[in-house]
Amino acid sequence: MIKIVSDSTCDLSPELVERYQIEVIPLHVLLGTEEYLDGRNITPDEIYAWADKNKTTPKTSAVSMEDASTAFAEILENYDGIVAFSISAGMSTTNNVLRLAAEEIGASDKVRVIDSMNLSTGVGHLVVEAAILAAKGASLDEIEKAVLDYRPRVRASFVIDTLVYLHRGGRCSGMAALAGGMLKLHPKIVVKDGAMLVDKKYRGKLPAVTLNYAKDMEEQLLRAKPDRVFITHSGTDPAIVESVRSYLESLHHFDEIIETHAGSVVCSHCGPGTLGVLFID
Repeated sequence: MIKIVSDSTCDLSPELVERYQIEVIPLHVLLGTEEYLDGRNITPDEIYAWADKNKTTPKTSAVSMEDASTAFAEILENYDGIVAFSISAGMSTTNNVLRLAAEEIGASDKVRVIDSMNLSTGVGHLVVEAAILAAKGASLDEIEKAVLDYRPRVRASFVIDTLVYLHRGGRCSGMAALAGGMLKLHPKIVVKDGAMLVDKKYRGKLPAVTLNYAKDMEEQLLRAKPDRVFITHSGTDPAIVESVRSYLESLHHFDEIIETHAGSVVCSHCGPGTLGVLFID
């Protein structure tokens, strides 16, 4: 049997992690001199409070070599191999840490490390697909080939309520051009080739903007892989989330519409009020 592992930026809920028997290794969040583990001992609301008080974006860092090598070694006591996913290598050194951890324990032949070239449930889609294959008894080669085929088809995008966090962190190409209109624009951020880019720019109140953002993708949504679509947000008004869910339900296309809350690392850079609809084209 093959075990599926992901770093914590996959933003899969505890229920999904349990359902698909996924092992999650946390990234680190630094609030000043205090260090926390994503999804373990820090919440997005605590991060927002700290960031607003200190007028800066928290720092985040890759999974630790110790955590990764320990997890790999323990898993390989009971499994034949591991497929491990990381947030885009262009956004974090986590991918390299996972590779080095496999080398450190002499298991490079048993551990396939996949650069998702994505973030949040853009990673999560690949992780779930891998877990489904692993449960069916697929081999390392079969799982790796399948997820690499899916990888360029993952569509990850978000509409942002406040540009403050992305601007502070310098994480998104095109932020300088938007800085002058920070309080007026709600940009659509897309992940392309492993990087975050500013796409369409919306104006107006967030409820209308968020629904329009989802509707603008209707053509793609109707040809998407129908198994699941994620609504992933960073603490968005439940009424806004429900309006997007209702719209997706009205398409009568997806077998499952899954709501997840973004983890601490993603929330650190996107801020509150962010919402994305993520699917496989």
